[in-house]
Amino acid sequence: MAKTQEDDKKPDLQIDPREVPFWLSSRLALAVIGFLGFINVYAVRVNLSVAIVCMVNHTAIRKLSDVNSTSVRVSSECSASAAENSTDIADFNPLVNDNLGGYLEWDKTIQGTILGSFFWGYLIGQVPAGWLATRFGGKWVYAVTMLIASVATVFTPLLANASYIALIVLRVILGLVTGMTFPAMHTIWGKWAPPLERTKLITFTYAGAQVGIVVTFPLSGFLCEYGFAGGWPSVFYITGVACFIWSIVWIIFVSDDPANHKRIIDIERDYIISSLKSSAVSHKKSLKVPWLKILLSLPVWAIIVANVASDWGAYTLLTNIPTYINEVLMFNITSNGLVSALPYILFWAVINIGGWVADLVRNRGLLSTGVTRKVFTALGKIAPAIMLIALGYVDCSQPALAIGLLVFAVSLTGIQYSGFLVNHVDIAPAFAGILFGISNSLAAVTGFISPVIVGVITAENQTRSEWQIVFYIAAAIYVFGAIFYVIFASGELQSWAQEDHEDKGTEMTHKEEKYRMLSDRTIDA
Repeated sequence: MAKTQEDDKKPDLQIDPREVPFWLSSRLALAVIGFLGFINVYAVRVNLSVAIVCMVNHTAIRKLSDVNSTSVRVSSECSASAAENSTDIADFNPLVNDNLGGYLEWDKTIQGTILGSFFWGYLIGQVPAGWLATRFGGKWVYAVTMLIASVATVFTPLLANASYIALIVLRVILGLVTGMTFPAMHTIWGKWAPPLERTKLITFTYAGAQVGIVVTFPLSGFLCEYGFAGGWPSVFYITGVACFIWSIVWIIFVSDDPANHKRIIDIERDYIISSLKSSAVSHKKSLKVPWLKILLSLPVWAIIVANVASDWGAYTLLTNIPTYINEVLMFNITSNGLVSALPYILFWAVINIGGWVADLVRNRGLLSTGVTRKVFTALGKIAPAIMLIALGYVDCSQPALAIGLLVFAVSLTGIQYSGFLVNHVDIAPAFAGILFGISNSLAAVTGFISPVIVGVITAENQTRSEWQIVFYIAAAIYVFGAIFYVIFASGELQSWAQEDHEDKGTEMTHKEEKYRMLSDRTIDA
C-alpha cells in the first residue's frame, strides 16, 4: 500500500526519535560537510560573474562599438547628469576604468556566451549523475566531480588569456561536473535523512550554495583589485585550491549510507534505517529505474515546472546582478561585490529557518507533507515576483530602496527550498538523485537562455526600462510555476517508487541483512 500523507507525521517506530542524538550525530556531520561542499560548488561557479567585469577592457569595447561620450548609452538617470560634465563614461563610472587592468576585448555578446556556456554542461550531466549515484553511490560521484572542478578552476586564467573559445569549453566542463553534485547529494540524503528531519537537513546542506555566493562575490571583487598574479587570476586560484582541499575531506569522512559508516553510533544507525524502511537499497546494482512511470507522473512534472520557474528567476539574478549593479545602480567593483552578496546573506537565513519551520509543522501534524511543500513553494515564488516588479521601478537615485527590494527578491526564494527542492525525497527516496537530475537538468536550460535574453533586452542602452522587462518576465514565470505546482504536486510516496526488497539475484552483505532484519522487527506492518 502506498504511504499516505499522514504516515510521515509520526513514524511508527519502536525507537523513540527523542532518544536519538541530533546535534552530535553523523547525519548532522554529513549536512555540515555537504554544506561546505556547496560553498565550494558555488564559489567555482559564480566567481566568473564578478571577475569578468574586471577581465574585460571596457574602454576598448566601447571604441569597438562606436560608443563615445556624446552618444553615451546612459545606464540610468543618475549617470545622465554626470555625463553632462564628462566626455568619457569612465570618469563617472569607476567600474569601467582602466585601473582594474582589464585587457580582454570581449563584447557583450561574447561575455553573455561565456557566462551562459556553464549551463550547457550543467544541462547534460545531471540525469547521468543521478543514475551513476543510484548505482554506484553518491560519495564518489561528488568527490570525482569536485576534483575535476578544482583543476578546471585553477586553469581558467590560462585558457582565458589563450582564447575565449577555450574558456567556453572549460566552462562547459565545469558546468558538467558541478551540476552532477546535486543529484549525488540527493541520492545520499535518500539514505541518510529520516522523514521528519529531511527538510532541515537537506535545506541546510544546499544553503551552502548561498554562503558560497556571499563569500565569493565580495572576495572576487576584492581580489580583482588587490589580488596577486595580476588581480583577477587570483580569484580562480584561491577558489580552485579551496575546492580541492574540501574534496579530500569529503573522501575521508563521508559514507554513502549509515549502514556502512564507521563512526556512527548504533542507535542513530538503527533509527535512520528503520525510519526509512529501505535498508536493502544499499545494494544499488539491483535497483530498477521505472523511467516511463517517472516521466508520466504528474507530481514529478510539478517538481520540474517548479524547478524551471525557480531557476529562471535565480539565474536571471545570479549571473546578472553584477552587471545590473554596474549599469543601473552604478557602484564600483568593490561595492559591486559586497552589494551583490547582500541578498544571499538573508537567503541563507530564510532557507534554514524555512527548513526548521516546515519540519515543525509536519511533526506537530499542523500540515501534511504535501500541503507543506505546496505552501512553501507558492510563497517562495509569488513574494519574490512582487519584489522583482517593484525593483524595476527603482533607479539609482533610490539606492537603499533598490538594494532592499533586491535583497528580498532573492532571499524570499529560499522559502522554496522547503517545498519542491525536498519533494523528490518525499515521493521517491530511492530515486531521489535521478528525479533531481531530471528536474534540475531541464531547469538548467534557463541558465543559458536567461543570460542571452537579458543581454538582448539590455544591449541597446542598459536602461532601467529595459531591466523592467527582464523583471516582468521573471515574475510571470514565477507565478506560473507556483500555480502549476500547487495543483499537481504531492507529498506521498508514489506507488512506482516503492522498492522491491525481494529482487531475484540480490545478495546482501551480512551487515546489510542484519539491519534489514532490525528494520522489519522495529516497524509495524
